[in-house]
Amino acid sequence: MAYIGNTASTRYVANRAASVYSGDGSTYQFTLEEAVGSDEDILVSVDGVIQEPSVAYTVSSGTTLDFGETTPPSSNAGNNIFVYYLSLAKGSIVHPSNVGLTATTGTFSSNATVAGTLGVTGVATGTIVKGTTSFQTPLIEFTDGDDAIAIADAGVITIKNTSSVITSEGGAVTTNIAQGLVKAWVNFTGVTNTVERDSFNVASLTDVDTGKTNVVYTSAMANNDYAGSHYTNSNAGTTAYEFTNAYAGVLGIDANRTTALIKVAAFSTNTFIDSSQNDVTIVGDLA
Repeated sequence: MAYIGNTASTRYVANRAASVYSGDGSTYQFTLEEAVGSDEDILVSVDGVIQEPSVAYTVSSGTTLDFGETTPPSSNAGNNIFVYYLSLAKGSIVHPSNVGLTATTGTFSSNATVAGTLGVTGVATGTIVKGTTSFQTPLIEFTDGDDAIAIADAGVITIKNTSSVITSEGGAVTTNIAQGLVKAWVNFTGVTNTVERDSFNVASLTDVDTGKTNVVYTSAMANNDYAGSHYTNSNAGTTAYEFTNAYAGVLGIDANRTTALIKVAAFSTNTFIDSSQNDVTIVGDLA
C-alpha cells in the first residue's frame, strides 16, 4: 500500500508466498505450504479459472486443500494449480538498538540476552527462574568487583564478599556473615585410641601424648590469632560424665596453634588424661 512519508523499514507481518501444484486427473487433495485458518484465506486458480471457496474446494486441518474426490483437478501441462495466500504471516523485526522498548507484558519463547543492566522496578512474584532441564553453573550470578553472589543449579549459594552482613534479630545492628560462623569443630574420644565421632573442617586427629591431640584443619585459618573452646569431661576408661574432679580443656598447648592445626589437651586435677569426651570449637577467619 502507499505511504505518506518514508516507507516503514520493518514490520511485524509479511505476505505469504504462492504455491504451485500439478493436477493429474485423480489426485484431489494437496498439502499447502502454509497453514491457513479458513477456505477464504487462499485464492485458488485451476487452469486459469478462479475457484470458489467452500464450493470448489475446502481446507481442512489448516494445510489440506481438498477439491473433492469426484472433482479432482485435470491433468494439464503441469503447474496448473496456483494457490495464493491472502492472509498475512507473522514475521519478526530487529528492534533499533538506540530506541527503548516498553511493554506492559510479554513472553519470550526462546533465549533472551541482556548485555547491559536488567532493572526490575516492580515487585517480582511467582517463579523468577524456571527450567525443565539442567541449568548451567552458576544459575544466577551478580558480580561487581568483589561484590558477588552465585546460585548454582544444586541450590548452593556462594557469597564472594567477605564484608557481607546480615541484619540482627532485633534489626538494630548487622553481623558479618563470614566472621560470625564456626570455622571448625570436632567431637572425639581420647580413651585408648583417639576416635572422631563427628566434625566439620577437620581433616584428621593425631594422638600426640597422654591427653594431647593435634586437630588438623581441612581448610587453613588465616592467622594464628583465632579463638576457640575445648570442653572435656570423664576420666580415662570411664563412660559416665564426672563432675567431682576439676576437668579442663586447653587450646594451643605447647605453643602449638598454627593456621594448619591446633594442639588440645585434657586435664584433671593438674594431670593430663585421655578423656572420653572432647568438644573443640574454632572461630576466626579462614585463609
